[in-house]
Amino acid sequence: MAKILVVDDEPNNRYLLEVILKVFQEKGVGILYAVDGKEGLELILREKPDLVFLDIMLPEMDGYEVCSRTKKTHGLTQVYIVLLTARSRDSIHQKAADAGADMTIYKPFKVLTIVDTVQKVLGIKA
Repeated sequence: MAKILVVDDEPNNRYLLEVILKVFQEKGVGILYAVDGKEGLELILREKPDLVFLDIMLPEMDGYEVCSRTKKTHGLTQVYIVLLTARSRDSIHQKAADAGADMTIYKPFKVLTIVDTVQKVLGIKA
């Protein structure tokens, strides 16, 4: 079974992603949630999700660190990580690439951007 992890400390952001991802959950995709970077990394290491939507600004450990530890320290390069941010595009592009992120989505994001990303990464149609 495919798994998606959402890591965001903002309840409204988690809820919005939960609503968007419900169509995939109905197709058998497991959806997991974490509220900070430390919990997110623990879930990544334990559950090995196929796709992670990872906010950059998190308590405990920021998204860059979670991404870098996942990809570089633990060698989980097969985990597709999408960084989510409301920051300026110029300030994060290089840092996201250095951390090993596969993609960056800027907030506020469009529903179709999330759906298209899941379809592309998991090969499951909405």
